[in-house]
Parts: sequence; C-alpha cells; structure tokens
Amino acid sequence: MTSHEPREDKTAALLRAAALAAPGERITVDELLEPLKRRAFGFLLLLLAIPNFIPVPLGIGGIMGVLVVALGLEMLVGLEHPWVPGFLKRRTMSRDGLLRFLDRIEPMTRRLEKVCKPRLQRLTRSPFTFVSGAIMILVGLLLALPIPFTNYVFGAMLIVFAFALVERDGGLLIAVWLTTVAMVVASATFSHALLRFFRDLV
Repeated sequence: MTSHEPREDKTAALLRAAALAAPGERITVDELLEPLKRRAFGFLLLLLAIPNFIPVPLGIGGIMGVLVVALGLEMLVGLEHPWVPGFLKRRTMSRDGLLRFLDRIEPMTRRLEKVCKPRLQRLTRSPFTFVSGAIMILVGLLLALPIPFTNYVFGAMLIVFAFALVERDGGLLIAVWLTTVAMVVASATFSHALLRFFRDLV
C-alpha cells in the first residue's frame, strides 16, 4: 500500500512528543506548536482547554473564552495556520504540568483516538473552516459567560473539537457542530427561564 504521507502519530502522542522535545523545564507556546505545523489550529485549541481542568483564578473561563473566540475568527476568515500574537507565543508553561494534564485526560483521549479517523475530510478544510470558525466562536462565548459549573463541560467540548480538527475527522466535526448549536439553544432557554423566575420574585 502506498501513501503520499507517512503514517502520523495520534494527537496525544504528538503533543507529548513536542513537550518532551523541549530543552528546559518550561516550554513556550511557540516551541510547542512549531513541530505541529498544519495541525496547529487543533493543538492550540487543545491548549486553550487546559485551564478549564486545573485550579486557576476565578474568571479564567472568560479569558480562555475570548482566546477561543479569537481563534474562531481566524478560521472564519480562512487562515490556514493560526496567527499567534508575540506575547502569547512567548508564554511559557510547565512541561511537567502539561504532561500531567495529558496523563489526567488520557482515558478521554484514548476513547477519542479509538473513534477518530480521517473521514469526510472535506469538512475539515476550506470553505467548511468557515463553519468550524463560527462554531468555535459560539463555544468561546459560552465559555466566557459566567454560567456556574460549566468550565468542565465546555473544556471537554474544546478537547473533542480539537481532536476532530487534528485527526481530520469530519464526522466528529458534525457532532461538535450540532452539540454546540443544541447547547446554545439550551443556554438561551435556561437564561430566559432564570430571568423570568427572578422577575416573578420581584
């Protein structure tokens, strides 16, 4: 069997290899993304999911949500590779902390990697990146809203979204698109019901 490309490692293995290749105890975002090349959109999205699973200052969801929206805008306008501002490229993270995070989400990533495979790949490329960008913006907005106990939920969605992009799985992308739309409708309905409840109390 011939192929134009060698068999590529799975998402978690690539990210782990990039982390282990760092020379020091801390690794910059630029060093982490550089060897990931054309799949950097998905990997950057995965990095933005990390703070939703670790103890961080209150309001981090809003910051991560804004960054997810910015990444979605880049996909919306059709960029093939994410543009990362200099201050974010120079941002460092603990290599051991990243590896611990990968260990922590390994049960989820293992399941995702079993079901993920390159299929309906046209949906992962232009012009369908417009749809992915719009959906990513919606997820970012939901993450930025002060809705209690939702960081894990939206963080998990970002991980699934990231895997769909990295593994070029258009089938999983469709599932993410539909789930996001359903969550937007549910959030709007819940917010409206909550507003009416407090209005009735007054």
